[in-house]
Amino acid sequence: MWGNTQRTPPCAGAASPILTARVRSVTLPKSRWLAAIGQRPWVALVIAVMVIALDQWSKQIAMAELDFRSPQQVTSWFNWMLTYNTGAAFSFLADAGGWQRWFLAGVALAVSVFIVVWLFRLSPGDRGLVMPLGLILGGGVGNLIDRLLLGHVVDFISLHYQSWYWPAFNLADSAITLGAGWWLLSAFFSSASPPEKAPVS
Repeated sequence: MWGNTQRTPPCAGAASPILTARVRSVTLPKSRWLAAIGQRPWVALVIAVMVIALDQWSKQIAMAELDFRSPQQVTSWFNWMLTYNTGAAFSFLADAGGWQRWFLAGVALAVSVFIVVWLFRLSPGDRGLVMPLGLILGGGVGNLIDRLLLGHVVDFISLHYQSWYWPAFNLADSAITLGAGWWLLSAFFSSASPPEKAPVS
């Protein structure tokens, strides 16, 4: 009577723009969101505070539970052993006579201030350094606290293979090493990746 006016069903492949936008927002990879958060300068400060707290807590336990230079075997290659280092890495300047305490503390303080300033001046292309710098900053400040309060750095982790012993270290040293290694790997892979091509207009 009015004619056969049937509405043409939408194409199976078509989708509402609103629905498409919602799907995209739901399926946005979490890794991208986490990567964006991890590139904020304040994240480095949070990491540094966590490293400092864990480092100082572990040192307090080591000084309370371990006897000085009395190794406690954990595995065939890992011991707990409390030692005090008045020098720098690998006991450098350990026998300098006392002046090294304030010299090394001053160096650590200057480097820490430099890292904080650098963090908030990073260009967008260098934001991948935020987490490594946070680890380095936390480790440096952790050992700096030892030097200022105790006059030496507390070490309690000892690794060895048969009769060969690696110099004792602590969690602050581990954070510095991890941050430096992360930094070097990031620099290597960023330099190895091909440059992005400019869009053709």
